[in-house]
Amino acid sequence: MTDEWSDATDVLVEAADQLLEAARTGKPCPPVRQTLPAGTAEIGYAVQEINTRRALHEGRRLVGRKIGLTSPAVQSQLGVDQPDFGMLFADMAYLDGLPVPTERFLQPKAEAEVALVLKSDLVGGPFTVADVIRAVDFALPAIEIVDSRVAGWDITLVDTVADNASSGAFVLGNTPVDLRGLDLRLAGMTLNRGGQEVSTGVGAACLGHPLNAAVWLANALGAKDFPLLAGDVVLTGALGPMVPIESGDVLEAHIDGLGSVRAVFS
Repeated sequence: MTDEWSDATDVLVEAADQLLEAARTGKPCPPVRQTLPAGTAEIGYAVQEINTRRALHEGRRLVGRKIGLTSPAVQSQLGVDQPDFGMLFADMAYLDGLPVPTERFLQPKAEAEVALVLKSDLVGGPFTVADVIRAVDFALPAIEIVDSRVAGWDITLVDTVADNASSGAFVLGNTPVDLRGLDLRLAGMTLNRGGQEVSTGVGAACLGHPLNAAVWLANALGAKDFPLLAGDVVLTGALGPMVPIESGDVLEAHIDGLGSVRAVFS
């Protein structure tokens, strides 16, 4: 953990344990804010970091980050004025059009977003949008499966941050696209279930531009223990409302300029 949290109190470990046990058993837990001393993002990230380090110790491989709370409406709902982030591990990635096992999730929902893959590190900072553009290798369409280990999605900021930003899994498209010539701010998104439109949006819904979210993330992580590195995937945030998932669903997201990606839930 960071120096500030090197002497993690029992209450932080207890909250981290609750979330791990919920994931292990498939039984959602009560909101961890009931266990924690304060409902701040800082406390939430301290809990998240405990479970991140546990995962790395167990041999899981960190492959990127997800950005959440990029919608002004969701920020207003949770009473915050900035996004949050969570860790992406290799075992959370599924292939375009191949089965995603719904039994691994507790309360899954899906959202479509722009994924960026880095070709160089973003360490230190502060970073500008030009720095981030230079660091991006290519963009892909993505479907993120969000999930909550907290019963009934009864979450505040501290709950979702502690719960790895309510992350579950992700599916990336297979055709990389160079950022040059793309206008991601105006890129339209449609998400279909079984051919029926269930969510729509545009790049501007993600902090005004998906690259704005990426710059925020690079600056949030640049001087910390887990900065963004070459090869990392960045899920920049939802372009439209998330939708619930059931076994048997086939979701296909199309983002203008990036093409399509499918998630098949077995």
